[in-house]
Amino acid sequence: MGLFNTILEKLGIHKNKAEESAKPAAASSASAAAPASAPKAASGVASAGAGARMAPKTAMDDAAPRAISEVDVVKQLEGLAKGKDLNWKVSIVDLLKLLDLDSSREARTELAKELNCPEDMMGDSAKMNTWLHKEVLRKIAANGGNIPKDLLD
Repeated sequence: MGLFNTILEKLGIHKNKAEESAKPAAASSASAAAPASAPKAASGVASAGAGARMAPKTAMDDAAPRAISEVDVVKQLEGLAKGKDLNWKVSIVDLLKLLDLDSSREARTELAKELNCPEDMMGDSAKMNTWLHKEVLRKIAANGGNIPKDLLD
């Protein structure tokens, strides 16, 4: 698991967009099976047919509430930052420290590689850190975190 996925987990964001987009496809294939078994249940076929019909419906019901979930990242981070001298809104190092993650140069370089940091920024720590902070916040927002627009610009 990459460092970015660890960041998402620490924030309570357990699914990324790729995983979420796969779920509706699975749910729609399950719903395609429901109409075929529905007439059997309506015609009074034994309860095994009704049970087979129920399984796809349950799978769809479970997938529906998870389709989009927004996590109040700002509230979580502000709560964690109370009493600490960390400015997560501008510093990737402080953001990682706040989440109790490795904030070393090596860890940030790995995270930058994971998130496809432009090569010209990789050699300049300040540029890489600035890019990395913005990109981490953008990706958190893309995965369901409520990051204010002013932090994304």
